[in-house]
Amino acid sequence: MLEKLWLRSFSHETYLWYDEIPDQNPSTFDSIKAYFNSLKTSATTASGKQKDQFHFSESYEDYKKESQSGVSASYGVRWAFVNRTPPRVIRVAYIQENSPAAQAGLERGDTIAAIDGIDISATSSNELAAINNALIPQAGDSHTFTLLKNNGSINEVSLIAGDIASTPVRQHQVTTINDRRVGYLQFDQFISVGQRPLIEAFEVFAQKNVSELVLDLRYNGGGLINMASQLAYMIAGPTNTGAGPNNSGRVFSNTVYNDKRTAENRAMGFEYRVIDWEEQVYTDETLPSINLDRVYILTTNSTCSASELVINALRGIDVDVVMIGAPTCGKPYGFFPTANCGQVYYTVQFRSENAKGFGDYADGFLPVPSGQNNVELGLSNRVSGCTVGDDFSRALGSPDEALFAAALNYMNTGQCPQKTANRAIQGASMNAYGPAIDIPMHPLRNGAVTLPIKESH
Repeated sequence: MLEKLWLRSFSHETYLWYDEIPDQNPSTFDSIKAYFNSLKTSATTASGKQKDQFHFSESYEDYKKESQSGVSASYGVRWAFVNRTPPRVIRVAYIQENSPAAQAGLERGDTIAAIDGIDISATSSNELAAINNALIPQAGDSHTFTLLKNNGSINEVSLIAGDIASTPVRQHQVTTINDRRVGYLQFDQFISVGQRPLIEAFEVFAQKNVSELVLDLRYNGGGLINMASQLAYMIAGPTNTGAGPNNSGRVFSNTVYNDKRTAENRAMGFEYRVIDWEEQVYTDETLPSINLDRVYILTTNSTCSASELVINALRGIDVDVVMIGAPTCGKPYGFFPTANCGQVYYTVQFRSENAKGFGDYADGFLPVPSGQNNVELGLSNRVSGCTVGDDFSRALGSPDEALFAAALNYMNTGQCPQKTANRAIQGASMNAYGPAIDIPMHPLRNGAVTLPIKESH
């Protein structure tokens, strides 16, 4: 009961929409988790989706595993939830090397037909719970997946979940197209172990004088805000951000709390230094940068939170973002992980605005043709670009893959493709009915998490 009372006090003091929490008797809830799950708003956005889809808790042990080493329970596969409601479409986005999924032969584009003999579009509550448990496994869980391959064949595999390390920077490359040096970077998670490979990628971009960048955030659900700020700095550089040893620079994000905590509202600048994440202190090492005035960002509805902060922040300082793909998830909110009694709680505690004061993208950023976007840069959720479906028939990073190809085409012509290729599937475009499956929630993958970083001296 004491922890429930602590949760009540914690939520009513720090939750962004504390006045929308139903004040219910904690003793009527069977578990602490059930009570915590009730401590959130039931309001919806303009489009009708839940305003708060981000309420979450996990064990302190799981939090430490992922925050310090990027490890979490998984088969080593990243699922793309193309359609969460029947007729459901869940495909393999990519796999981790040497993981159970890799050893079983899973490939990008494989589509789940059934799990443990249950049709993926089943609607009964028991079947839905079984599907959710298989898609969000604990280490040691074993499940059988029936998969439809890209070539039309059916394959059945058994997967055992383990503690799998993430690979935040999956690839980077530089190609020359029409005498332009074009960098491509697939970045999938803002976690501390991603800092060094991210730096190494931008060192290559700087050495090779990249003049255009295609940033693939299509599967990046978020993570550490500090790292999002670092990424934005490495793209825009000191000229655009004003950040450096002798200058606090321009605003990356304004953090706005509830009306009980207005004195804590603050502006966060663009991070230009390497962070010692183990000690949570700044170092004297300056990040590389490529000083671009424009960036092409590949997106889907899995592009969320800290990834959206990068889009909003760059537009807030007049760096042009060209968005290729689908609307983003819509999460201009964040939280501080708060530990208590062996659990870590994530409750929405602030909203974010860019340097121009814009933060109204709860329904995501929307790619629109440039001629339909006449609002001042950085003051709208409408972003110049093209709507293109994710292409599961091609390898990520291939110039022939639909999103990357559309970015290159826009770079050269300023035009969107005449039509999306048949091989690309636009998410959530079918006639949907019935209950939705859960999307695996990890705040360091699906959130905007702030950790306090101190000066080293």
